[in-house]
Amino acid sequence: MLLLTVIWGSRSYTYSPDADTSNSLEIVLWNAYRVRNFEDAFLVSKSTPDVMVLIECDEYDYQKIKEKYKNYHFELTEKLIGIFSKTPIKIHSKVKTKDHVVVVHFSTKNTHFYAIDVSSDLRHFRKPMLKSIISEVKTEDKTIILGDFNTPFESLFFKNFKKNYQHAFTEKGNGFRETWFWNIPLLSLDHIWVSKDVKILKTEKISTWKSDHSMLKMYLKKEVEKK
Repeated sequence: MLLLTVIWGSRSYTYSPDADTSNSLEIVLWNAYRVRNFEDAFLVSKSTPDVMVLIECDEYDYQKIKEKYKNYHFELTEKLIGIFSKTPIKIHSKVKTKDHVVVVHFSTKNTHFYAIDVSSDLRHFRKPMLKSIISEVKTEDKTIILGDFNTPFESLFFKNFKKNYQHAFTEKGNGFRETWFWNIPLLSLDHIWVSKDVKILKTEKISTWKSDHSMLKMYLKKEVEKK
């Protein structure tokens, strides 16, 4: 048991030297547990990031929040994927695949984002679900795929992701990679995948009791914002 614990810890624990993030692009991902909204997310993040994606976002006070942050931009899809940005958001597509995956393709900051929500129903096989995500990605450069994949990082079905993208926390995180369950590092279900032309400076995992999922905050080199 001790040996298994050591092996698991060595594979799960990541260390990266601290980086200067004072002039960076800040991106936040969080599964809001269906009972938390943008205001909750700002409190957990302790910041107003450049871009925020909330999976299972609560609609409560949505209009009031938009009015409070009226100089910024919000989108809330019918599948409860919430998007916040300091710059205008362009929605390219909103798809629910036959494999029970929601994919919202949007762009802002001269970057393409694919917000993902994979069904947690264990009756659905992970392989076709993850394959369907790849089939919806229509861009190559400056591309970020992020969301609740309901699939641990160790899954063999992430082969194409690992080959073509950087995993934000594995590359530049500190601590255990797992984002679920209630601050216990049980499974890494939430992921941010970044195209290799984008430089990741730092990735933080923020534990919270406001959701059963931890929040991920990623800092990118500012060049990604250039027009």
